[in-house]
Amino acid sequence: MPDQRSNQRPKRGGERSQLALGLAFASPWIFGFLVFTAYPIVASLYYSFTYFDTLSPPVWVGAQNYTRLLTEDPLFWQSLRNTLFMVVFGLPASLVAGLALALLLNQKLRGMAIYRTIFYIPSIVPTVASSVLWMWLLNPQIGLINKMLAAAGVQGPGWLTDPAWSKPALILMGIWGVGSAMIIYLAGLQDVSQELYEAAEIDGAGSAAKLFHVTLPMLSPVIFFNLVMGIIGTFQYFTQVFVMTHGGPEDSTLFYALHLFNKAFVDLQFGYASAMAWILFAITIAATALVFRSSARWVYYPGETR
Repeated sequence: MPDQRSNQRPKRGGERSQLALGLAFASPWIFGFLVFTAYPIVASLYYSFTYFDTLSPPVWVGAQNYTRLLTEDPLFWQSLRNTLFMVVFGLPASLVAGLALALLLNQKLRGMAIYRTIFYIPSIVPTVASSVLWMWLLNPQIGLINKMLAAAGVQGPGWLTDPAWSKPALILMGIWGVGSAMIIYLAGLQDVSQELYEAAEIDGAGSAAKLFHVTLPMLSPVIFFNLVMGIIGTFQYFTQVFVMTHGGPEDSTLFYALHLFNKAFVDLQFGYASAMAWILFAITIAATALVFRSSARWVYYPGETR
């Protein structure tokens, strides 16, 4: 009777050699992940419980940073309110605008590829460059938008100088750059079966009925994806206000990420900023989990049964 152990040894040795070879090929990524991702995450959690200004060794202060954030820092709550404003109003506006554009550009008309390219281009413009462009467009005196409003007999507001208009101005800028979401919606629309529309027409459905009972349900996984990515991105809203307003006027555009940046790199309170980062992480996780929890009620995946 042959010895089964002798037959298994070469196989195990071969598996170990393949594992070692695979780890060797993956080692640059593993090293980069451990050094540039895993270590900073763990370090930031430790620093969030310390006083650390980079000029001296960190000093353990326990939960003092978190207590200061929640009870002694009015700008913390102001920045959180500003950020939630963008999540509640800015994000839905961008999602609806991207979907509306995708529906318009999904028509089978001549030259549609050119229009799709035109509407997609703003989303690939570097954020700093587009922010500088919109600073000129929104200028109260010489800006193109207020010039167009004046030509129509309307007195334009001080977009970036009036606290009441500063966040709507940023929402308007965000709608201008919905090309990435638009492309994802277009891909989803191309995947909707035409047989569903034909069946709906046979049942007497009009354009509105087909939109709400065919298009949107079949597109709900794509909407869900854009919503989750939008929530994560909006909670980290930073570059536009850093370039355009620096948090003004009257802290109306002081978003959470900008306040965190100021604490870390202007005030050199890295321990405090680390605590802010972990609170932001917890809020983002909670908001994303809430969306995932609600998705069972409105997201439809073809082929699933309920």
